[in-house]
Amino acid sequence: MAADNTTEGTARIEVLISDMNGRLRGKQIPMEAERKVWSGAVRLPTSTQSLDIWGDDNDDLTGLSLTIGDPDGICVADPRTLVDMPWTPSGSKQVLATMHELDGAPSFQDPRAILSAVVDRYRALGLTPVVATELEFYLLASDWRERGRPSPPPALMYRDEPNGYQLYDMDAVDLLGDYLETLRAYAKAQGLPAEATTAEFGPGQFEVNLLHRPDALAAADDSIFLKRAAEQAARKHGLKSTCMAKPYSDHAGSGLHVHASIIDGQGRNILDAAGGEPKRLKSICAGLLQTLQDAQLVFAPYANSYRRFQPGSFAPVDLTWGYGHRGTAVRIPEKDGPEARIEHRVAGADANPYLMLAAILGGMLLGLQNELDPGEETTPSHVPSNAPRLTHDFLTAVERFRASPFIADIFGERYQKLYGDTKHKEAIRYLRTVSDFDYRTYLPRL
Repeated sequence: MAADNTTEGTARIEVLISDMNGRLRGKQIPMEAERKVWSGAVRLPTSTQSLDIWGDDNDDLTGLSLTIGDPDGICVADPRTLVDMPWTPSGSKQVLATMHELDGAPSFQDPRAILSAVVDRYRALGLTPVVATELEFYLLASDWRERGRPSPPPALMYRDEPNGYQLYDMDAVDLLGDYLETLRAYAKAQGLPAEATTAEFGPGQFEVNLLHRPDALAAADDSIFLKRAAEQAARKHGLKSTCMAKPYSDHAGSGLHVHASIIDGQGRNILDAAGGEPKRLKSICAGLLQTLQDAQLVFAPYANSYRRFQPGSFAPVDLTWGYGHRGTAVRIPEKDGPEARIEHRVAGADANPYLMLAAILGGMLLGLQNELDPGEETTPSHVPSNAPRLTHDFLTAVERFRASPFIADIFGERYQKLYGDTKHKEAIRYLRTVSDFDYRTYLPRL
């Protein structure tokens, strides 16, 4: 199936930046004015990247908007990310940008700049992270706005009920084949290294695997573009896609798993144990495990995110590691040869890919530069009984993030305060909101 560029209208170029929630914001520029994109003439208020999930700049909290005059920043477009937009008029393109201050320095608020700074630490050591992501998401019926709640696409329903679980179910793939063909066409048109597509547990839930990149920033860009392509393909077919971590109470949540290794200047995988004891791999696992509680707010950035961490689910709660064990937070799929790597299994699909990879690579760096012990191995016959745990509580994760020296080091103290304060406001608002569960459970009985 060819990419669809039949939409009527004028070709344009969209300059996009990521806010703290991974939402794309930016400007549409007529294609005939494309020179502005590359000359630094495209500007947005720097406070655009401090917006919370409701779109509020929280100036009374951060002092980064009207208090200081809501200054502009320069959207410095990255030419490597210039790709077609196959859902728009022919010739239209999109490009990702990094926000810079007027003095030319990258903005401390920019998620791409934060990840780039972590990658620079590896570069200073002569090393390059190699990263791949696996994104899960749900397709929903088009009436989600009218219903006020999600429901699966009609093709997957029988008498208003989901037609069973769909893990690796080729019928589910076939029934939504037109959508998946459009998504694959969009991914191909944008040069996304999309590989396998599978049906996951939940009704309408799918996973798309992206190939490894020896460029962590490009891998995060791929994830951002894939999310957008999935949503645009859904709109074309009268559906809705969502990366909400837990859209249904009684169905699986959606994750964003990360596979990572490290190569040296000669292209050798330094995690390769070569048939021996994988000391470096285990130390990196330990670095990730030791920083998971501090960074959980990045991997689970919303109140809904914490509904995904449930006993007996594939979303890990215990801070454990193991070889090939999918119940662990950090898994080693392979320890020998060029495929030696770790799999980080904690983040939800709702995570900002740039901040997520910054936290993961920061934890790996801790294990790389120190000799750390990950503790007992999880095996099919042995699960450590005293492993530390992630929290189920949004506010606890916020407080851990705000107090963490590791977070201050990786993200910078200013961003730690901005992100932590913004999420604290969200957590408090969530706690103060009386839900439908409260009314259904307590009001009739108390």
